Amino acid sequence: MKKALTDILVRSIPAPASGRVEISDLRCTGLELRVSAKDARSWSFRFRDPQTGRVSRATLGSYPDVTLSQARTAADDMRRTVAAGRNPVEEKRRARLEATTNTFQALSDRYIKERARRFKRSADADERNLRLHILPKWKDRPYASIERRDIIALCEGMVQHGKATQANRIQALISSIFSFAIDADLVRANPCHRLRKRGVETVATRVLSDAEVKLFWNGVTLPPVSRRVGLALRLLLLTGARAGEVAGALRSEFESLDDPARAGWVIPADRSKNGRAHFVPLSPLAVGTINDALTLVGKDEAYLFPSPSVDEVPITAHALAVAMARFGRELKEMEDDAAVCTWQAEPPSPHDLRRTIATRLASLGIPGEDVSAVLNHIRRDVTGRHYDTYDRAREKRIALELWARTVEQIVAEKANTSTVVIMKPKRAAR
Repeated sequence: MKKALTDILVRSIPAPASGRVEISDLRCTGLELRVSAKDARSWSFRFRDPQTGRVSRATLGSYPDVTLSQARTAADDMRRTVAAGRNPVEEKRRARLEATTNTFQALSDRYIKERARRFKRSADADERNLRLHILPKWKDRPYASIERRDIIALCEGMVQHGKATQANRIQALISSIFSFAIDADLVRANPCHRLRKRGVETVATRVLSDAEVKLFWNGVTLPPVSRRVGLALRLLLLTGARAGEVAGALRSEFESLDDPARAGWVIPADRSKNGRAHFVPLSPLAVGTINDALTLVGKDEAYLFPSPSVDEVPITAHALAVAMARFGRELKEMEDDAAVCTWQAEPPSPHDLRRTIATRLASLGIPGEDVSAVLNHIRRDVTGRHYDTYDRAREKRIALELWARTVEQIVAEKANTSTVVIMKPKRAAR
């Protein structure tokens, strides 16, 4: 049946007793109105596939949700698609597929799998930053629609909330994701290109005082921090290793623990930030800390600090940061305890433990090159990069044993203030 459809006619066509009736619109080629026995009215566009010659039909929606005018506009668009030699049904199917693969979520998933997990030691941090700061806002957005102003708005919001350094890290991560997209031929340009960082970063200077070292050593293995995580933080303070290196330590990396003159920890190149294997001489105090940690794990456990909730994986550097923050929050502040006051006024992070050992070694007279060796910093001068291959193992052992003795002396000193109390023991930190 063919008719010049009008709004009144579309509403008034009676429903058939059975089956359905189809009315073609004389004013719009290919547009059809279907009316079912249940009086359901819907639009469709009938066309001949330009490739196969077969008659096909594309649905346009139900009436009155889609008006006659809207149906004609949609049919005109599809007719132009057919005239261009394309099948509008196939294009709609392709668009639905691309709607799930062209989102920022899909792009970030590919970035984590194909770039970060293969080439970056910070893959876990990238994944965490995506989950916490980026995906909540951009998860379902087409990545091609993200522009410089979107990135500025996201990062500026973080700066306004006092997270300047984090905002710069987020901007760098977004830039890396779009650089990956360019390499994968998914986008033409990186919206972060030459975009200035929004946050003004300051050089961190936090170093623990003697009183804070004692506060930390005595309290960090007690609730609400788990003993396992507390021992990991103690090991970080004694060795100057990075948080991720301590958290992911394998039992097989430790050697000669029963020989004080040879006890050591070999951090392999694939776990070291600079890509170079790093030998850490272990002081008797560090060996004792490791042995304490070993009593908390099974004989078949590969990691020194295994995750308490996930099998066959270690705790994370983030878990150490969370534990440090929780330790500081749960200290009961006392007016006559300066260490608690200074700790809570400027809560230190795991990286501040690393800065503390570097600063304190220098104050103990350890030469700068030996401090750098303890921290596994690479010399950037020509001699250091190309000629001086000495690993300074002997000097590192002297430095770390001196620092361990200093920690023991600090911890053994009689307190001049009240005993520190830990408030409200909670579930152990991971």
